[in-house]
Amino acid sequence: MKIGFIGLGNMGLPMSKNLLASQYEVVGLDLNKESCERFQYAGGEIAQSLVEMTACCGLIFTSLPSSEAAKQVYLARDGLLSSCPADVILVDTSTIAPSLEVEIGTKAEEKGLSFLAAPVSGGVIGAEKRTLTFMVGGAEETLEQVRPHLLKLGSHVFHLGERYDSGTNAKLINNLLIGFYTAGVAEALTLARESGLDLDFLFDVLSVSYGQSRIYERNYKSFMAKENYEPGFTLALLNKDLRFAMDLAASHDLNLPISQALVDLYADAEASGLGAKDMAVIYERIGEQSITFKAEKGNVT
Repeated sequence: MKIGFIGLGNMGLPMSKNLLASQYEVVGLDLNKESCERFQYAGGEIAQSLVEMTACCGLIFTSLPSSEAAKQVYLARDGLLSSCPADVILVDTSTIAPSLEVEIGTKAEEKGLSFLAAPVSGGVIGAEKRTLTFMVGGAEETLEQVRPHLLKLGSHVFHLGERYDSGTNAKLINNLLIGFYTAGVAEALTLARESGLDLDFLFDVLSVSYGQSRIYERNYKSFMAKENYEPGFTLALLNKDLRFAMDLAASHDLNLPISQALVDLYADAEASGLGAKDMAVIYERIGEQSITFKAEKGNVT
């Protein structure tokens, strides 16, 4: 069986390359010519169309940047649901609107197709090192068919429920927590810096204290300490997921004021031009706001 992979970006390319390294035949598709060339260099085959891919692949993964892209790939007149024979299994690893996962899954059922919504956590590093966590919504029977292949891409596969949006809802809650942790680290270290503490030494202290967290380690060691915010997970993508989480809260008539303040913080940072940088860059934005606040109080010139 050949495996198809649609979306050869920051996440999709390392995932598809890991399938190639596991001796699968993989057929890829992406709008970005450079991504296609990198995939071919790793040994992959590029399909010229969805129809060509669905004719030869029994399992197709998608890793897409937005709900709009997922709609086009799955639901367009010439999309996957129109092109696939009934024995193809479709697995979406994107993080998109939960309602769209339900729509895709329901329409797939109507066409006799098997579909799983399986968003991932772990970022680009997890995709490269095969340590991703898959949060899967859909039929358990379908998941068991796919599980061996998922375990070539990640180290944890969880079935959250038969509802197509169950895995996506879990992923949004995960990313809501990531948003909190990232902003918390940024504000705490801004305070530490202004208090004259050595941030490297403080990291060592807090690493053996209750203030330790994986996000603190990731954001500080890989980005903040190096003052390099080339993205592993962009601020814009985190902001998108936070908005989806707030939509989910609204669908349950929940008021989450702290979460809303968090969304506003990231929206401001994205509007200031930081969206394409790693989410840890919120530290820089909070630093800028601190300078402005001091100036308004007359404490700096």
